[in-house]
Amino acid sequence: MTRRLVPRSAEPDDPAIREAAACLQAGGLVVFPTETVYGLGADATNARAIAAVYDAKGRPADNPLIVHVRDLDDAAQVADVSSPSARRFAERFWPGPLSLVLPATALGSVASRGRPTVAVRAPSHPIARALLVAAGLPLAAPSANRSGRPSPTTAEHALAELDGRVALVLDGGSCRFGIESSVLDLTVDPPRLLRPGGVSLAVLRQVDPHVSPGGDAARSPGTRYAHYQPIVPLIALGPAVSAEVAERLVLVLDGPDAWMGTRAMGTATLVERVTADAVAHHLYADLRDLEQDHATLIVRLPDVEHAVAERARRAASWTFDSDDEVTAWIRARTPRSSALEP
Repeated sequence: MTRRLVPRSAEPDDPAIREAAACLQAGGLVVFPTETVYGLGADATNARAIAAVYDAKGRPADNPLIVHVRDLDDAAQVADVSSPSARRFAERFWPGPLSLVLPATALGSVASRGRPTVAVRAPSHPIARALLVAAGLPLAAPSANRSGRPSPTTAEHALAELDGRVALVLDGGSCRFGIESSVLDLTVDPPRLLRPGGVSLAVLRQVDPHVSPGGDAARSPGTRYAHYQPIVPLIALGPAVSAEVAERLVLVLDGPDAWMGTRAMGTATLVERVTADAVAHHLYADLRDLEQDHATLIVRLPDVEHAVAERARRAASWTFDSDDEVTAWIRARTPRSSALEP
């Protein structure tokens, strides 16, 4: 069974943090909070520990990991941080939700499993930073969920995913951002945003106006495979879908003449939050809550450029960007339909 520890303070000498650090130093796996999502931590210099991470998550072998460090000096253990662009972006956004893809050092190739590049970031969560100090190690830490599932934003979510697969979970409460870090590839010119996340493309362009979206997915964690997917249907509505049509969709799915199977799954719930950041903060928790209720989640995307839109679209069973698309989908279904099978 996995043990759950609640640190009394965010200090390296806190008993819970010391115990977690000792576990990592011995090659064990520890779940810990970051400002983005909970991470599944392992010694990034220990090949067996890295292999255990992939095994615990059921993660495809060609899906790379992010290495967490305290600062740019620590990052130099695993990556070549000598380029001016690496220093500019790290000085602006570290500690924080930005991962930088850089050339891997010999030590960094352990975590990257022989790849020429490695993604590194400095988390800002105080417990994560205290753990890095106490362990004295760079920590490889993908999101603490089984591969393909929504990322955990609370200790409870992480335990639901990995109980019995890891030694310890450090409980640091709810994550601030609720969505993974942005991944910026600095091994190409101009830099390319491989994965949107906690730092937007517009903000990155304040440092380098030439940053462009897209790129080689093989260099970035969490971009090559189905990801973030709940076990219940998710419908994503683009910002152009009107409130009237969104409400009609809810009524059709949840009305007295709801399709066969929809009732068995429970209530159709339309989630409309005020800002894109609010959607991001709650998205994974909403998905997990609806799973518990066996319900259908309908989420409106308030900003198509926000990272949450990318996550929701990848998690969705269906995505609609116009009233006509929703109406056509409704018309194509009949009361005798076999419900919402993605």
